[in-house]
Amino acid sequence: MPQGPVEAQGTRAMPMRVPPAEPQDDSPAVRPPRVQTSRVVVKAALLPALGVLLLVSLLGVPLGGLWSLLAPPQESVVAGGGELVPVLVESYHRFDALAIFLLLSSATGVLTGAALWMLRGRRGPLALIGAVLGSLLAAWLGMRLGVVLAAGAYPMPENPQAGDVVVVAPKLSNLTAVVCQPLAVALVYGLAASWNSLDDLGRRS
Repeated sequence: MPQGPVEAQGTRAMPMRVPPAEPQDDSPAVRPPRVQTSRVVVKAALLPALGVLLLVSLLGVPLGGLWSLLAPPQESVVAGGGELVPVLVESYHRFDALAIFLLLSSATGVLTGAALWMLRGRRGPLALIGAVLGSLLAAWLGMRLGVVLAAGAYPMPENPQAGDVVVVAPKLSNLTAVVCQPLAVALVYGLAASWNSLDDLGRRS
């Protein structure tokens, strides 16, 4: 006679494997912030840059007119063969005319760079390129126009004789003088952009 409990056949429960519960995160999903990078739209900024180039190039008109008023003439003596010899230290006026043009063009470049930076919605490299090219044209135009206006203000006599003292109009023969104005524009605009800490240079602020 068997001893101990006897299990009935067919009544034993089969073990079931329960998968572990996945941890539930009740915290809301946190997404990393989207960083908006500034992008230069070439097509939208090209037309304003061309407008800046044209407007800045027109500054050569007042530049040349002002230089023709400030540049000193040079007194010379008519030598044999029609050659003009400067009187004493009058030859220094050639350097004075160049120095006056450099100062005027540099000041124009500084004011142009500052005024361009104030156009908040047009800040960018294309505007700077347009201003630099326009300043180069303005300096060349001012040089050419200034010489013409100065020649009209100090005309040469029709038939000068040897020994006559004549007044010679100031001239600008050094073409490297045209680089001061665009360099001043680039310097002022570059300093303002370097001090700005915004990716879009503050165009939308």
